[in-house]
Amino acid sequence: MGAWYSGKHRGQGGNVQAVMEPSGFPLWLSEVEPGSTHDITAAREHALGALYWAYSQLDLPTPADGGYAGAGIGVRTPVKQPAGNQVLDADTRTYNALLRGLRCLGERASALLLGRWRALRHITTRPRKIGTIVNATLVLTHFEHARLN
Repeated sequence: MGAWYSGKHRGQGGNVQAVMEPSGFPLWLSEVEPGSTHDITAAREHALGALYWAYSQLDLPTPADGGYAGAGIGVRTPVKQPAGNQVLDADTRTYNALLRGLRCLGERASALLLGRWRALRHITTRPRKIGTIVNATLVLTHFEHARLN
């Protein structure tokens, strides 16, 4: 199958990590990793150092999905449902709901990139070129929204 095969998506692809503004605008995109790379592994390689700094220096936690459980300080992930017939208490369910509400802004940034740039929805080039295409769309998105510095 190869490293570029993603079992999650059942096809060839790459894994790109992203950091978004709290408002839901994309700030940074990582280089592409093979599709078989787990999210937490790619995040450790590319993004977590900056997120740890943001939390320790700016007190800015990062909401993340369950795939980033155990990522470390400042990375907030949902609490898993206990096995069996047990249910989460009301406070934990509320925490998960609030976290989902915050994460939707990050999903907005993904939708902004994927919805605007058709090239990101179906890439047929060599996997190593995906990072170049993704970073070009980020620059163009910043230009389009007058966010270039």
